[in-house]
Amino acid sequence: MTTANTSSVYRATMSPVMDKAVNILMITVLFITMVSLGCTMEVSKIKGHILKPKGVAIAVLSQYGIMPLTAFCLAKAFQLDEMTAVVVLICGCCPGGNLSNILALALQGDMNLSILMTSCSTLLALGMMPLLLYIYCQGFADLQNSVPYVDIVISLVMILIPCGAGILINYYRPQYAKTITKVGLTIMMLSILAVGILTSIGVGGSILTVLAPPLMAISVLMPLIGYAFGYIISSLFRLNQAERRTVAMETGCQNIQLCSTILKIAFPPTIGPLFLFPLVFGTLQLLEALALIVLFRCHQRFTKKDKETYQPAAAEDTLKEHCEGTV
Repeated sequence: MTTANTSSVYRATMSPVMDKAVNILMITVLFITMVSLGCTMEVSKIKGHILKPKGVAIAVLSQYGIMPLTAFCLAKAFQLDEMTAVVVLICGCCPGGNLSNILALALQGDMNLSILMTSCSTLLALGMMPLLLYIYCQGFADLQNSVPYVDIVISLVMILIPCGAGILINYYRPQYAKTITKVGLTIMMLSILAVGILTSIGVGGSILTVLAPPLMAISVLMPLIGYAFGYIISSLFRLNQAERRTVAMETGCQNIQLCSTILKIAFPPTIGPLFLFPLVFGTLQLLEALALIVLFRCHQRFTKKDKETYQPAAAEDTLKEHCEGTV
């Protein structure tokens, strides 16, 4: 993109009515999503893992070590302009979302570890996200003054309120927690589609900005790198296979609802349709995760078949020998 083209795209904004509708929808959906996330957190399990902080250390190292650095390196490698670079950086610095819990479950991962990592990365985002943005923005000229740190901190404080409400619901009314979680995930999926449709109508052809080849390449590479290095780091910590798959999912999956809301609310209107980048990123991270789940299931099925064809025969021979010896 040239600077002139970039500026004209950023100035493409929606009508005030459409813009307000999208803002209200995103804030409402983020509130519901964070309540459902809080409903998955159990105080007793969180306390138990805090006393043994190995999982917390892995969560911090993988979520806030790999992804922000990956976002920075990709923004540099593709020579993104300042506004696009900060969008990618914010996506990389976001905590993990509750979609990772579902993916970890599909991969037969450790659900206690998955929920712990999501909980810790969400709570630590209040300090880690502004700090990492400040550090990595130093690598771009004139970018330090473009990031609304105060608005981002306010947004992060606001998400902790519904998350805390979800924790209290799970603690005092656990019978409602699973229902709220299911409803929250359903609304989250539907909202992604709704926001995409409303924004497409509002900004028209300028939505192609987020489908530009550099951003598409980053959307493909970033979650893939997160999945791979999450697995590698957990292997270095000598976690078991279920825990390695869990850490991989937690590292590669970002909270795209939080990222989109921050970009839409905290940044000036000049950001244009770039606040949709997390939705593109989230779609591709989900497709890649589904591909990994299919590969894992196929590997598991073929391995199980091999064991079943071998073990019964061996067991039958042993049983015959035992019976003959007895006779």
